[in-house]
Amino acid sequence: MPLARSLSMTSLNGLPQWEDEDLPVEDLLLFEISWEVTNKVGGIYTVIQTKAKTTADEWGENYFLIGPYFEQNVKTQVEFCEPPNPAVKKAMDTMKSQGCQVFFGRWLIEGSPYVLLFDIGSAAWNLDKWKGEFWEVSNIGIPFHDQEANDAVIFGSLTAWFLKELSCHLDDKPSIIAHFHEWQAGVGLILSRSQKLPVATIFTTHATLLGRYLCAASIDFYNNLDQFDIDKEAGERQIYHRYCMERASVHCAHVFTTVSQITATEAEHMLKKSPDVVTPNGLNIKKFSAMHEFQNLHSMYKARIQEFIRGHFYGHLDFSLDKTLFFFIAGRYEFSNKGADMFLEALSRLNFLLRVHKTDVTVIVFFIMPAKTNNFNVETLKGQAVRKQLWDTAQTVKEKFGRKLYTALLKGEIPDLNKILDRDDITIMKRAIFSTQRHSLPPVTTHNMIDDSNDPILNTIRRIGLFNNRTDRVKVILHPEFLSSTSPLLPLDYEEFVRGCHLGVFPSYYEPWGYTPAECTVMGIPSVTTNLSGFGCFMQEHVADPAAYGIYIVDRRFRSPDESCNQLTQFLYGFCQQNRRQRIIQRNRTERLSDLLDWRYLGRYYMHARHLALSRTFPDKFEMEPSAPPKTEGFRFPRPSSVPPSPSASQHSSPHHSEAEDEDEDERYDEDEEAERDRQNIKSPFSLGALPQGKKKQHGEYRN
Repeated sequence: MPLARSLSMTSLNGLPQWEDEDLPVEDLLLFEISWEVTNKVGGIYTVIQTKAKTTADEWGENYFLIGPYFEQNVKTQVEFCEPPNPAVKKAMDTMKSQGCQVFFGRWLIEGSPYVLLFDIGSAAWNLDKWKGEFWEVSNIGIPFHDQEANDAVIFGSLTAWFLKELSCHLDDKPSIIAHFHEWQAGVGLILSRSQKLPVATIFTTHATLLGRYLCAASIDFYNNLDQFDIDKEAGERQIYHRYCMERASVHCAHVFTTVSQITATEAEHMLKKSPDVVTPNGLNIKKFSAMHEFQNLHSMYKARIQEFIRGHFYGHLDFSLDKTLFFFIAGRYEFSNKGADMFLEALSRLNFLLRVHKTDVTVIVFFIMPAKTNNFNVETLKGQAVRKQLWDTAQTVKEKFGRKLYTALLKGEIPDLNKILDRDDITIMKRAIFSTQRHSLPPVTTHNMIDDSNDPILNTIRRIGLFNNRTDRVKVILHPEFLSSTSPLLPLDYEEFVRGCHLGVFPSYYEPWGYTPAECTVMGIPSVTTNLSGFGCFMQEHVADPAAYGIYIVDRRFRSPDESCNQLTQFLYGFCQQNRRQRIIQRNRTERLSDLLDWRYLGRYYMHARHLALSRTFPDKFEMEPSAPPKTEGFRFPRPSSVPPSPSASQHSSPHHSEAEDEDEDERYDEDEEAERDRQNIKSPFSLGALPQGKKKQHGEYRN
């Protein structure tokens, strides 16, 4: 038997690095397979896109992504080229010769990874044959009317076919690793294993199918995980075949991973298998890093949002924009899964608190959740037109005023301010003021909703009565479209909009990871998340006092819905009580957490999964060292020294806290000192937790 290669991990410059002893990258090919390669559907696209650079840096020319071919996506995202690997080219040519269209090129994202794209339509004539073959190996039947599942069979069959051809041409060297994401890619994994291909397989579930369906049905999911009749629940929701595809993929893979500990617990009950590794989702921090300019960017984009507010609330602008806070929630329109129901209830309670305590703070809340619409709301468009007209009028009067003032000063005279504005100027200004009069309240939605009578957000707004009245301290704006810099209403991209807001609120009930609060964090914007989201659990594990760093974690697992809503309300109210300096300090702390979410750190979990798969697939070639499993508890951000050591340090229990407390905290705060301490914590060597003497685990026992 040849000497097995040892896979171990070491720390370099404070960042974890994997060390492959006698393992040149040329001896391996890595393929990542997903329906969302060059095809944005949901969060998996973000995972693959942001991770590409880190993986490409590690694997170079031996890293390939496999996905579906959609012409509208490829036109703007892919540059076609010839495959650099002769075996890949031969496998593609074999498939092309049998009528399948296969495309190869570079994906024009950071890292420029190679992509291999299959045209599903060109191979659709094989569907019945491939469904039959899939039935023979798995006993899973696919209904003819489920187009998504049928596409998954075609995509998976093409993937398995390609891997088979490739392995034949490679003749056992280099070894192949195939990493499949989600059930849509799982058919390829099942077929590869059934054909006994020499491929190390990994399957990652980013969210279980049944978990998402059950949570959307407002079921007490997490307290009844062990009570569900899984087959019955899947059958009632007509997704039994999809569930079987997902579960078979999980059990066929050499290594099974999930994106968070909360999803690992869910998978254990829904899919009847615990993951071998938890692989948290990261971001390519370089994309978001603006050094210390992020505070300036916040001010700049906040001013752009304020311009929109001036138009939207024309005629009702009786609140100070300098004392107005912008909150937002964004994501797929899943009313209960994303926590929009709890957020609206908390806003109603927050409105009551702000009115009772007669605060001068106003909160404007944006719901950025795409829904079916006809077009822009006429009243909203009119508001922006009125704002622009007022601006033009003010500029005209200002120019006339300036010329007269300039002429008078040239003559050495102090101008008579009563004469510097003539009757025409007064008339123009009066007409401008009259144009701002409106006989209706500012709209709560920017678009005409197609089915507004059944829209859950609008119905809840009607129930709680948040109609943007003058007396309301909380105002609501539903923007049922993704943001775009070309919009005539709010011309900002999502990243620019987030930077301009004060707080992102994501009280999700079902959120396997949660990219929205993670994106807020790397841009230095505080956010609210929950202990039912992967991101929230990750931050609880790594940060001693998350709220001091601008990460407010609502307990939705061990509290009743009403208690969770009260906790969320207190978080929001406490945030409203902060002064400007406190918010700036908090944003500095939030931005420093971004290193935690860098793929340079989180990529090590994917590396570990790949090494584990190699050791299980080719035990005569690769051997896993006992100290290899990475641990997430390598370090922990401490409480900032400027936060008083009391349970209410991050939230004032009373709205009437003293100014002396604020000054005392400001005196203790030293930005450079805190930043240096946090840098030392993020760069401290990670504890790898070697096994005790005399105790040995098998490969399958390594758990995150």
